[in-house]
Amino acid sequence: MNIEQKLVSSVVNGLKALYGQDVPAAQVQLQKTKKEFEGHLTLVVFPFLRMSKKGPEQTAQEIGEYLKANEPSVAAFNVIKGFLNLTIASSAWIELLNGIHTDKQYGITAAGEQSPLVMIEYSSPNTNKPLHLGHVRNNLLGNALANIIAANGNRVVKTNIVNDRGIHICKSMLAWLKYGNGETPESSGKKGDHLIGDYYVAFDKHFKAEVKELMAQYMAEGMGEEEAKAKAEAESPLMKEAREMLVKWEAGDPEVRALWQKMNDWVYAGFDETYKLMGVSFDKIYYESNTYLEGKKKVLEGLEKGLFYRKEDGSVWADLTGEGLDHKLLLRADGTSVYMTQDIGTAEQRFSDYPIDKMIYVVGNEQNYHFQVLSILLDRLGFEWGKSLVHFSYGMVELPEGKMKSREGTVVDADDLMEEMINTAKETSNELGKLDGLTQEEADDIARIVGLGALKYFILKVDARKNMTFNPKESIDFNGNTGPFIQYTYARIQSVLRKAKEAGITVPEQLHAGIELSEKEEGLIQMVADFAAVVKQAGTDYSPSIIANYCYDLVKEYNQFYHDFSILREENVDVKVFRLALSENVAKVVRLGMGLLGIEVPERM
Repeated sequence: MNIEQKLVSSVVNGLKALYGQDVPAAQVQLQKTKKEFEGHLTLVVFPFLRMSKKGPEQTAQEIGEYLKANEPSVAAFNVIKGFLNLTIASSAWIELLNGIHTDKQYGITAAGEQSPLVMIEYSSPNTNKPLHLGHVRNNLLGNALANIIAANGNRVVKTNIVNDRGIHICKSMLAWLKYGNGETPESSGKKGDHLIGDYYVAFDKHFKAEVKELMAQYMAEGMGEEEAKAKAEAESPLMKEAREMLVKWEAGDPEVRALWQKMNDWVYAGFDETYKLMGVSFDKIYYESNTYLEGKKKVLEGLEKGLFYRKEDGSVWADLTGEGLDHKLLLRADGTSVYMTQDIGTAEQRFSDYPIDKMIYVVGNEQNYHFQVLSILLDRLGFEWGKSLVHFSYGMVELPEGKMKSREGTVVDADDLMEEMINTAKETSNELGKLDGLTQEEADDIARIVGLGALKYFILKVDARKNMTFNPKESIDFNGNTGPFIQYTYARIQSVLRKAKEAGITVPEQLHAGIELSEKEEGLIQMVADFAAVVKQAGTDYSPSIIANYCYDLVKEYNQFYHDFSILREENVDVKVFRLALSENVAKVVRLGMGLLGIEVPERM
């Protein structure tokens, strides 16, 4: 039982003893005492005035006196208006630290066989280009969210839906056929996803050249610029060929399908390398080429049941006016599917694969309307989790230079970005002497941990709903609210613990309770103890940034303690051992918290 639980129980007993009233524990509100007042925890007494029939100050005074006499963890109290500020005894803080110390996975709740099953979809790449900065934010958020949901006692299935069909895929295929000369990842030395991305850009370049030429011809014939452009884009021989290729793909043409399979396999091999370096993984990968027909089938079933309607041109629609929305297209007049149809098909497959209790989609905020509609349609089609599906909507990420455009080849590539971060970490660490005395292998590993930690932390510390600018230089700083600052503090604690071990000092399972603690030490234990509530809050709010900023606040507080208090040079052995235990548990919680974000912490730095 933690300090808050003990106090709540004692307050409930006190209200019964003082005023003869049974009060539910939920009515007892404890909060952290404001910094300008003395105390650790504050009880709000206003809810109890009706039963005390006294003013707020007298009621607070009476409850305070009862607690001081009957609750050993209360050392002192003071009253400010209707607020009772409680100072907790050092022995209670040490008892709390002892409990945390023996729990190797403090704050993490393991899932059982009967725990709810939560499926989380993230990444969702296209097979016509490599992963870029936008995907980095998506993957990092999805992976962190999966870890946090699992840490709250849920079973989690991490899934990815790959957009592996459509006109954009055919553009890369056609460009490779026309301009590739049989180039392969092996012959070019390029990762497969980069190679295919180059041909997507090549298609766009040749297409634009065709459009420009045709526009000039049409305008010379007297057409206006906009009309000429529209006609040129429609008449472009290259675009016509791409559309023909798509028709052949849909018809199952063996040659087109074989090329599609070969080029997609190159891309998947490339994606796997990127995911591995990024530290993200999936339990199950779905492909739109397998789900879009399922979606069509579900829509047609819904049509038969009268859930949807068909227009005169043959297209199928959902009437959502009853939900305050509009009419939504589900199948085009030619019978081809739209994204919504594919998502229904994917849901159908997932629901037959897993007994899902909750479904979370990690997708950018430009798709808010799409998921509002999908939720309604899935519920209408009988999916139990349809109504409660969660669209984890996040904002766009840009570099200081501005937006990215993949067709023009100006995308910030995920692989390049990670490589740049690792190299910057190496340079910065060398300049600061952080890699002195390490082997090349150790130095390279630390540069990887720090570089990727900087990238992940900088992205995850921002509230996911907000648009953000990722600044590589700022993220690698060893001071301030950055990944390297937190990692360096962790490594510093490990260094202290190694020195203690070398000096033959061991930290026992249970600490001696008779030590008087400073305010700073009590505050640090309180912050470490908060980790369990922080993990819970991050799970409830679907917010990795809560954990990121908690880790920063904790190490900032620890660094002040480290600066102000001796640890290894402390002469009182019990105090020295306590400070080592406190340091060890700060490090443990930092490792667990950063681990939930997918960030490694180095043992030395």
